[in-house]
Amino acid sequence: VFAAMGVNMETARFFKSDFEENGSMDNVCLFLNLANDPTIERIITPRLALTTAEFLAYQCEKHVLVILTDMSSYAEALREVSAAREEVPGRRGFPGYMYTDLATIYERAGRVEGRNGSITQIPILTMPND
Repeated sequence: VFAAMGVNMETARFFKSDFEENGSMDNVCLFLNLANDPTIERIITPRLALTTAEFLAYQCEKHVLVILTDMSSYAEALREVSAAREEVPGRRGFPGYMYTDLATIYERAGRVEGRNGSITQIPILTMPND
């Protein structure tokens, strides 16, 4: 399961064509949120990807790899929505609940006792000016 948040069109094309060229597109569930898509879509993209992964892991008994890129764009979307809701900002303008929110995403990885599938996550962050 591959979820890209806030990527530009060129990057989205690169990922899609790379999956097609190496023949893995039949095994990939692709969620693309482009930089010009609505901010709220960026916030739900990782949750949609993880819900899909949970279905594949715990209903279809697969071992699922979830790649989430770019979690920095996700955090900035949280900051944007938080500012629009006039919530009290935390460090660097991010909402105070950001770390709890990120934990609700990262804690969905692992195994469930009694089930054969599993979920492995690789969250990717880009550092500013990188």
